[in-house]
Amino acid sequence: MIKRNILSLSLAFCSLLLQAAIPSELKIQADSAYARADYETAVKLYSELVEENMTSDVCYNLGCAYYRIDDIAHSVLWFERALKLNPSDKDILTNLELVRTKTIDKIIPQHEFILFTYFRIMTSWFSLNTWTVIALLSFVFMLALLLLFWASGSVFVRKLTFSSTIVLLLISVLSNVCALQQRNFMQSHTSGIITTPAVTVKSTPADNGNDLFVLHEGSKVDILDSSLKEWCEVSIADGKVGWIPKKAFDLI
Repeated sequence: MIKRNILSLSLAFCSLLLQAAIPSELKIQADSAYARADYETAVKLYSELVEENMTSDVCYNLGCAYYRIDDIAHSVLWFERALKLNPSDKDILTNLELVRTKTIDKIIPQHEFILFTYFRIMTSWFSLNTWTVIALLSFVFMLALLLLFWASGSVFVRKLTFSSTIVLLLISVLSNVCALQQRNFMQSHTSGIITTPAVTVKSTPADNGNDLFVLHEGSKVDILDSSLKEWCEVSIADGKVGWIPKKAFDLI
């Protein structure tokens, strides 16, 4: 009975691996449409595919397809969503920076504390799964070294294992912090991309509010207050704050 259960689990696991490795028919059709430069069809198929399974690869492909039909706003949106799912992917970041050069608004971000910048860069070195594996392995090795520390009678070995344990503990803690930061980033919905050609940012959540500045499609906004039904208070990277209609942007 045990052998039969193990065999069933093994077969099920192999089936899942095959399903992950073999692209779906819809994915094949979307890739084919993109390859023959039928980008409108590719956008439609990738959009259907992303509703079934939103992965960073599909979001990235959708961003590329939108870029090919010169829809800069949605190209930025889907590259941002791809980067959110996989912050360590350099191809996504490169293409996102490229498509941002096509946007109208050139917003200069405020300076941030240098340690925050370094931490953000370090967090993006690896994916969430990789950080989790690093944290787990370093913790396991740390426990093994602790056992060796207590079992060894050699002063040299005890010193070496003790210092190594401290290093592994720091790596484990840091990896957990980075993994937690990435998970929070992936689950958050606190920013969006302007998808209308242009929107006037108001001083109050009303059409008769004072005009503050204008944002164009593809610009990124951070959401400060979304409690109202039709309006949302946002800020941009240079620190400006105001109100825009919710229909003017899509959440990342």
